[in-house]
Amino acid sequence: AALPWHAEDGPAARVLYGAAVLAYLGVLFTTFLASQRKAKSHWQLNRSAAEFIKSNCWRYAVHGAPFDSASEHPEALFANRLEDGLQELRKVGWADPREELPDSGGLITDSMRALRNKAYTVRKETYVRDRLIEQRRWYRRRQQASRRGALMWSGAIVALTLPALALSVLQTFGVGRSFGLTGALSAAAAACLAWNEMRRHHPLISAHSLVEQDLESMQAAMETTLTERHWPAAVFETERIVSPEHTDWLVRHRV
Repeated sequence: AALPWHAEDGPAARVLYGAAVLAYLGVLFTTFLASQRKAKSHWQLNRSAAEFIKSNCWRYAVHGAPFDSASEHPEALFANRLEDGLQELRKVGWADPREELPDSGGLITDSMRALRNKAYTVRKETYVRDRLIEQRRWYRRRQQASRRGALMWSGAIVALTLPALALSVLQTFGVGRSFGLTGALSAAAAACLAWNEMRRHHPLISAHSLVEQDLESMQAAMETTLTERHWPAAVFETERIVSPEHTDWLVRHRV
């Protein structure tokens, strides 16, 4: 007779073994595709480029540093800073889409110039409404999504671990046979744990919460005590807070 902690070589065991083989093959195939496409790396580079351009466009349009009112040639400075930043991204593998597209006439649009020529109060109101508040909402949504993800995967880990623990206890006392179910449940729980750690839900919750709090404080200052003299520096600081690099730094240091 088979020992209690050994799986019998029956149909149920073969089904479990077959499912495990397919799962391992799926992991290997997915890893191979990811290594070939480098999708995540490309997405991060494109996002960094998009956020860098958007940030500089907002700074230029509302007189944020270094494109404040004291700048003698803001358009030339804008073009130089933009090219310098994008050149750094090209060095690490970013593919500049402008090389394959027809000339669109430059990145400074008529609406950007129109906003730049508005009065300080109009520029401030527009920036707070369309940039700062929108970013606060985005980070709040991301925080909520990370909370849902952490809760879902933590629940899955518990739901898979408890039956495996119960089966292990029963096997310890020689009660019943698991047909390999204990190992399958443990492997599934470990996979969920690894995925949860890779997604870094908990560090993201902390990072997005901190950014949202900083933006809330900045919004309060802009709407109350901030003067036009300190406006360029405040815009610069706001753009630094919402930059992907700042969020990544917070994630790495909020374990």
